[in-house]
Amino acid sequence: MPFKPILTARLENGESIPLLFWRLPTPMRAVSSAPLGGGIGLRGWVLNATVPMSYAREDPQQHLVALAGDLDLDGPGVGLLTGVDVTQRVAAVDGEAEVWATVGLGAPIMAAAERDLPRQHKPGTINIVAFVPVRLSDAALVNAVATITEAKAQALWELGLSATGTATDAVTVLCPPDGPAEPYGGPLSLWGARLARAAHRAVREGGSRPKIPWSER
Repeated sequence: MPFKPILTARLENGESIPLLFWRLPTPMRAVSSAPLGGGIGLRGWVLNATVPMSYAREDPQQHLVALAGDLDLDGPGVGLLTGVDVTQRVAAVDGEAEVWATVGLGAPIMAAAERDLPRQHKPGTINIVAFVPVRLSDAALVNAVATITEAKAQALWELGLSATGTATDAVTVLCPPDGPAEPYGGPLSLWGARLARAAHRAVREGGSRPKIPWSER
């Protein structure tokens, strides 16, 4: 089953702002930390939307629902936001595991560093959307998110950053709803290892490209 995104744009405040979305042929099992459609369940679409670095809406879920409606994406789905121009997405494949990443590194952090916790509006973000062609159990889906996150942190370390990510990163993993369930998604499992290699490659490549936030072009 092909798992490819569609690149389009929306008109907002007189500006053409890019959008990347996946319209799934049939609903898939998903695990996600996205602001819209997070958790585990069946999802019919995924949307990754560029927003200005000044983005400060208090209703990102409702905003994403409206964006999805404009694209005729109905039913449960996953919605992501980023300050990155999604035309700069990076794809990587490893043994039929597919990963798509938009890599924004304007505000990298160490997850366990001591800090105040101010409200963060800036969506300088690493968004990762991944697909495997076999069903994963609930535990394997959660494990796959952890594995992808570890691979992301490895890529950032190799890029020379003292960071594990940004404060607004999100991961989404999709798989078919039917068939025998793979029990594991860790880095030594078949599909976890493939996801790790693909995510590492995508984040490292995306992080090595010079980029200017869409709204600061």
